[in-house]
Amino acid sequence: MLQIKKEISLNERRAKSTAWALTFADLVTLLLTFFIMLLVILNDAEKHIDRVINKLLDETYEELAENVSSSYVQVDRVTKGIKITMRGKLFKSMSADVDPRVYPLLIQIGGIIRISKVLNVYNDEDYATLLDLIKKRDEMLNIEIRCEGHTDDLPLPKRAAFPSNWELSSARSLNLVRLLSKYAQLDEKLFSAMGYGKFRPVIETEGIKNSVALQDARGKNRRVEIYLDAFIKEKVNGETL
Repeated sequence: MLQIKKEISLNERRAKSTAWALTFADLVTLLLTFFIMLLVILNDAEKHIDRVINKLLDETYEELAENVSSSYVQVDRVTKGIKITMRGKLFKSMSADVDPRVYPLLIQIGGIIRISKVLNVYNDEDYATLLDLIKKRDEMLNIEIRCEGHTDDLPLPKRAAFPSNWELSSARSLNLVRLLSKYAQLDEKLFSAMGYGKFRPVIETEGIKNSVALQDARGKNRRVEIYLDAFIKEKVNGETL
């Protein structure tokens, strides 16, 4: 009988000494559940923001695709936003000067961008909730219009004003984006320009023997791509759009 009492007493002491572990386990479980729920909520909010931004870009793409009428322009909806590809005689030969005949097309594209949904989101009450959600996350909706210049693989002659196609494509891209900024009547801080020279062709010319096919491939490689994109980024020093 005494032995049984001793065993009961020992078991009670053991139970008391490990009681905290059960409470601690419950607390850890609750904290883990809380953080999982928090991650789910944050992930849902992020997905919602992405959906709305993609909707804005989709609507802007449709506006551009329906209203830009030129055989020299192709409008595509891509991962990086909206891509406007311009080909043809955009520049004077071996020069960075934009051909004046291209001005009406730039005026048309700039005008559509200026009144587009994505550029006027801050003036649209339908997107007030979205902007408020972004603001609460201490982030901002960044809108970017980026111009990328490309040339063919033919080297420039010694008498050219530029040492290589790299510099030529960069200068052409910069001149075109300046005109687009002017005609769109938008702040230059929305724009950026870069040149890739011959290094990002849409058609590899190496191995093409037929002269007509080679000329056609080089014509397609000579192009300017304008990207209109919108994405969320963290604010830096209280910056705004």
